[in-house]
Amino acid sequence: MLRNPNGLSYAVVSLLGAIALSDVFLFFSALHVRLLMADRPDAAGFTHAGVEATTVVQGLLGLATQVLFVIWFFRVRRNAGVFAPDLQRGGPGWAIGAWFVPIANFWWPRSVAAGIWRASRRDPYGDGKEESLALLNWWWTFFVLTSLFGLFAGAVYDDADEAAEFAAGAGLLMGWAVVDIVAAVLAILFVRRLTSMQHAKATGMIPAA
Repeated sequence: MLRNPNGLSYAVVSLLGAIALSDVFLFFSALHVRLLMADRPDAAGFTHAGVEATTVVQGLLGLATQVLFVIWFFRVRRNAGVFAPDLQRGGPGWAIGAWFVPIANFWWPRSVAAGIWRASRRDPYGDGKEESLALLNWWWTFFVLTSLFGLFAGAVYDDADEAAEFAAGAGLLMGWAVVDIVAAVLAILFVRRLTSMQHAKATGMIPAA
C-alpha cells in the first residue's frame, strides 16, 4: 500500500536547513578561534565556547535528522516496492538496516536509494535520461565526504593543545562546515525530488509501472 511521504519530507528538509544554518555558525565560530590564535603565543586560558556550543546543537540536530530521514527513506522504499518491486534489492527493512552495517553503510544505502529512484521514475524501465541518478550520486558523494571529513576535522581540533594546533583544527572545521552545507543542500534537493516523483505517480499524474 502506498504511503504519502510529503509530510515527512517537509520535516526532513526543515531539519537539513537547520543543520546548514548551524554550519554557518560553526564556520564563523571556528574563524574566530583561528583569528584569536593568530594573536596568541599559546593557548593558555583559551575558551572555545562558540565552537563547543555549535557542535552540541549540531549533534542534536543531526540525531533528529537521521531518525526522520530513515523513517522517510523507509516509506519511499515501501512505495518503490509497489511501483517496481523487481528493481529493489532486498526487502524494505534494508532501507533501515543498511545504515547500521559497519563499512557497508558507505555504499549499501546508496544502492537501496538507486532502486527507489529508478522505481519512482515516469518509466522505471526506460533509459532514465530525464531523471538520471546524477543528483543521487552527488548527494551520496558529499554525504560520505562530509562524514569522513567531519570525523577528521573534529579529531584534530579536539586533540589540539597549542595555539598553532587550534588554528589548524579551526581551519579544518571551517572547511568541513562548507562541505557540510553543500551536502545538506544536495540532501534537500534529493529528498524533495524523490518525494515529488513518488507523489506524481501516486496521484495518477504518471501511471505506476
